[in-house]
Amino acid sequence: MKIALAQLNATVGDIDGNTHKTIHAYAQADAQGADLVIFNELAITGYPPKDLLLKPSFVRRNIAALEHLALKLNGKAAALVGFVDTNASPDGVPLHNAAALLHGGKRIAVAHKSLLPTYDVFDEHRYFEPAKECTVVDVPLAGKSRRIAITICEDLWTDDECFSGRRYHRRPIDEIAQRGVDLIVNLSASPFVIDKQAFRQKMLAGHARKAGCPVMLCNQVGGNDELIFDGGSFVVAADGTLTNRARAFETDILLADLDSDEKLIADYPEALASVNDALVLGTRDYVRKCGFENVVIGLSGGIDSAVTCAIAVEALGADKVLGVALPSRYSSDHSVSDAESLAKQLGVEFQEIAIREIHAAAEETLTPHFGERPPDVTEENMQARVRGLLLMSLSNKFGRLLLTTGNKSELSVGYCTLYGDMCGGLAVISDVPKIMVYDLARWMNERAGREIIPESTITKPPSAELRPDQHDQQSLPPYDVLDGILRRYIELEMSVDEIVADGFDLETVRDIARKVDQNEYKRKQMATGLKVTSRAFGVGRRMPIAARFQY
Repeated sequence: MKIALAQLNATVGDIDGNTHKTIHAYAQADAQGADLVIFNELAITGYPPKDLLLKPSFVRRNIAALEHLALKLNGKAAALVGFVDTNASPDGVPLHNAAALLHGGKRIAVAHKSLLPTYDVFDEHRYFEPAKECTVVDVPLAGKSRRIAITICEDLWTDDECFSGRRYHRRPIDEIAQRGVDLIVNLSASPFVIDKQAFRQKMLAGHARKAGCPVMLCNQVGGNDELIFDGGSFVVAADGTLTNRARAFETDILLADLDSDEKLIADYPEALASVNDALVLGTRDYVRKCGFENVVIGLSGGIDSAVTCAIAVEALGADKVLGVALPSRYSSDHSVSDAESLAKQLGVEFQEIAIREIHAAAEETLTPHFGERPPDVTEENMQARVRGLLLMSLSNKFGRLLLTTGNKSELSVGYCTLYGDMCGGLAVISDVPKIMVYDLARWMNERAGREIIPESTITKPPSAELRPDQHDQQSLPPYDVLDGILRRYIELEMSVDEIVADGFDLETVRDIARKVDQNEYKRKQMATGLKVTSRAFGVGRRMPIAARFQY
């Protein structure tokens, strides 16, 4: 029995385009002798469709597309396609997250998702009604009736060995195991997080052993807004052994022969490489799916803009990237030379626009209105805002999407300027801690076998260069200390006392926690940022701004 896992890069809302991709992938799999072709969760609409689901016309067009697919997917193979179904019951939410089994020009069966995630970036209870029972169907495949359990993503995200607590009252895998099946399939749209693939495989291996049958997961691939889907669809045998895996971070059709001992397991990149691949894919898809072709980046000569530029080049090509240095009176000579060297190494167009005169003119204009108040952070931030003005002007004039370059560490504590360096359409590394930014830079150079990121950019002390002899560590603790505190406070939700118990200085932790909380207003106004950690700034972290809580 041959089953194809067709992991596709769907664009949210592009029902016609997604349908065309589905038909094309089915034709390929059917020609290769597949008995069943499995597509990912909500393959017709793309995931997550969010409030498009509140538009009745959107739901109707998705159902019409499913009927069209039933007629078009008319080869030997059956197909499982994710779509949005309507709730026939007068009670509950009016929609279901669903999968349709299509064969012979007809809709043979429909399965509804049982477990609806409502945590982190997920909000499915807002749109969908959960199924009351799991769907098990008998399907004639390869000349034999096969009993198949159809699950959708979160339905299999329950396991005592993998989770310390329960999110749900039901465990679909227990119901499936009791009913006895030949195969469990899972249509998935599971976003990338560092090391998540290993977790997925461990969890489904446990389910396979419990149910005593193979488990197959078909995962979406591609970037949709802040979420990046890594693909890596896979099959585990009844004993939990990994037998097949599709490529990561690219579209793929994995044909698995369940009657063969041959293993087809594509490599999955290690941690740093996976972050790089995720950011490249997320940048490429965000730029192109939003209708842009080219980008512009402010190059400071620092590590953040260098890594952001390297990611953009890998995602789009050097000819699509413009790097701009905007030196002020406080910029060192090596900042401009490092920026120019980076641009040369990457092959991108480079421009230099000095901001000294504009900054001086702004100061002169405002001096009478500032009165006797001495210079402070206001004048420093004016430089960043002048740069934001110029970069946004280049963006507007030439239709280039402006990529911001702030990292997670600095955004966490507000070490960034609203309407200055935060200006832009996509925050590429906003979920990458500072230490990881350095690790990525070294990894990029090692992979290339040459110096892409200038060594001086990697080794020099980081600085915003908004005042004479400024260095980050004048305002912040060393980045290894800062990142350790931030991970505990933001991703693990630990209290100050708990963080101190891990060996950190009390006053330092208090200061960092205060800065994180006080700068929520900035992050609410930042550009969309690509998510790579378990807790990113964006839709998955909904903190109040006007609030008082003793951390």
